[in-house]
Amino acid sequence: MMNVHRIKQDICEIGRRIYNKGFAAANDGNITVRVSENEILCTPTMQSKGFLKPEDIATIDMTGKQIAGSKPRSSEALLHLEIYQRRADIKSVVHCHPPHATAFAIAREPIPQCVLPEVEVFLGDVPITKYETPGGKAFAETILPFVDKTNIILLANHGTVSYGETVERAYWWTEILDAYCRMLILAKQLGRVEFFSEEKERELLDLKQRWGWSDPRNTEEYKDCDICANDIFRDSWKDSLIERKAFPAPPAMGPNANKAAAPVAGDQEALIQAITSRVMAELSKRS
Repeated sequence: MMNVHRIKQDICEIGRRIYNKGFAAANDGNITVRVSENEILCTPTMQSKGFLKPEDIATIDMTGKQIAGSKPRSSEALLHLEIYQRRADIKSVVHCHPPHATAFAIAREPIPQCVLPEVEVFLGDVPITKYETPGGKAFAETILPFVDKTNIILLANHGTVSYGETVERAYWWTEILDAYCRMLILAKQLGRVEFFSEEKERELLDLKQRWGWSDPRNTEEYKDCDICANDIFRDSWKDSLIERKAFPAPPAMGPNANKAAAPVAGDQEALIQAITSRVMAELSKRS
């Protein structure tokens, strides 16, 4: 039998973690846990997630109507409900604003793949939605093209939403992604990132499959994809205004590698800008 009070305590603990990590300033963020077919525990609106108590947690139904709790539920509950409606395996959703991951969502910069083993095994390709004003149905529906193929999504100019079998597991994906994005930004400051070879990336995908972690790149649908070129979600980039600007495309890998690795406009512009900057610097030294 489910211990609802204990689950509320777990929600409060994850709220403290996201607040202490700087993932949710002031009253930012929201957390839900599904406790029955039609009941969702939900954090309240306008309250810091770092100081929640079990009695603060509201209960809503699958339409978003609040059915218990003295404090009004989060205004972004519809986002969580879209995930529960599409994924029967999901029991918890965490939404917050981790700064390094959110920087990629603001810049509309795709998350580079084939750089860090843990990210390849636990996350895979991370999509970025189109932008919509938070809180409404249109905002909630921006995740629909992606929710079946990943457990974490970047919300354009907003933050992240991650989901899993428990509230702690749902939170993990956010912490892994933000740590990775911070490493990418630091590596960029040092000069560049280096990518895995195709052999080493396929070793990670094999390991992922043996451990029971799903990845679209291990399915028949994507057997011919370029495994490091964000092929799973790249068709969405045009509508979401996403392009590579800060980080180069990875080396081509896979049966259709030459086609998949063709540079997009952002790659060409970044290369031209880098060359121009280098030439101007050299000319400045001589003058």
